[in-house]
Amino acid sequence: MDLFTKTLFLCLALTLANGAPAPAQDAAVDGGDASLPDRCAGIEFDAITPDEKGNTFFFKGAHLWKGFAGPAVLSNESFKELDDIHHIGHVDAAFRMHNKDNPDDHDHIYFFLDDKVFSYYNHTLEDGYPKAIQEDFPGVPTHLDAAVECPQGECMTDSVLFFKGNDVHVYDISTKAVKTKQWSHLPVCTAAFRWLEHYYCFHGNNFTRFHPVSGEVNGTYPKDARNYFMRCPNFGHGAGHKVPKCSETKLDAITTDDEGKTYLFSGPNYMRLDTRRDGLHGFQITRTWKEVTEGVDAVFSYDNKIYLIKGDQIYIYKGAAHYTLIEGYPKTLKEELGIEGPVDAAFVCPNEHIVHIIQDGNRMRDVDLTATPRVITQDVPIPISPIDAALCGADGINLFKGSEYYNYQSPMILAMGRIKPMPKPVTSALIGCED
Repeated sequence: MDLFTKTLFLCLALTLANGAPAPAQDAAVDGGDASLPDRCAGIEFDAITPDEKGNTFFFKGAHLWKGFAGPAVLSNESFKELDDIHHIGHVDAAFRMHNKDNPDDHDHIYFFLDDKVFSYYNHTLEDGYPKAIQEDFPGVPTHLDAAVECPQGECMTDSVLFFKGNDVHVYDISTKAVKTKQWSHLPVCTAAFRWLEHYYCFHGNNFTRFHPVSGEVNGTYPKDARNYFMRCPNFGHGAGHKVPKCSETKLDAITTDDEGKTYLFSGPNYMRLDTRRDGLHGFQITRTWKEVTEGVDAVFSYDNKIYLIKGDQIYIYKGAAHYTLIEGYPKTLKEELGIEGPVDAAFVCPNEHIVHIIQDGNRMRDVDLTATPRVITQDVPIPISPIDAALCGADGINLFKGSEYYNYQSPMILAMGRIKPMPKPVTSALIGCED
């Protein structure tokens, strides 16, 4: 692997090896107002939630922190009803609604206090609120400890997890059904937070990452939140990290699955691009696809599955609530696709069933994924070599080569082309690098 391969994701992974955001420099850490609460002193948060713009708020008593760096401010500066005049003063739990089928609720923030619920959008309390919790969330108990949204694809349906003691009340947003589980292996969560498809239970000044369906905890926990979710003197890891320059980036693979999730791979890490609103961050590939331990050469998506290729092996994962390796895999590329490895790049266009495989520098080989057995149906030269990664979407095909990419309107035009188009530079708008 050359030097450039470790640019984007390796740098990002150093900032947070276990899936929490990398804090920015905080000029307000030293010399702050002593009358304000200091989250670097080891605070137990009351609630944590993002808003509709992706800003994350940490709540404690009558104060909050906006983002992963900066001093505390009064909550009513952002949410004016959260003050003693309205007898709110603090919140028990909070979450951002994920319900795209109901735009009147989607992306609204819900705050819970005792037996009441408050709904905000654009930091404005909605008409008719506060309400009794039972009006909006029948079957959910009062005096909650924490709450967090869980979209379909991460949970089986669009859901909310409500925490009270060791009980977790899973609320189905569509059916309003409540299923109660007991996760006694988890600490009692005083706040819960979903960030980039990962779920965190906050307790004391620590956090524990958990699976939203099973509650399973993998890895060494708890961890001190001050090392991960805020900028504090004498805490943190990945100090001195830098976002890589776009001119130094190199991709290994990129794909968009049937749910619209776009994943970019580089070295041992990946990053999801469609969650840009809430932030961009690199994670180890083994966090999501645990059997793929040596990075990838190419990745493509088809029929609610994601195909990861390394060497002459192919791993196929079902894309349900979380990716699950299909029994019997990995297999050889010869068994699955009728080709020999290695592979430079691969892509499937939306609503099509042909995987276009780029090999040997400048050969594009097509395989019909509906055929049995699968064989190469077309083998043509392409005018660009070598290719690092490829993606097909609404704007055509993007072929990535180093820090540049080439756009073609369709596979046919790519197959027939003999003169390569002008390259375009990879930009921060594409992958979050530094222009």
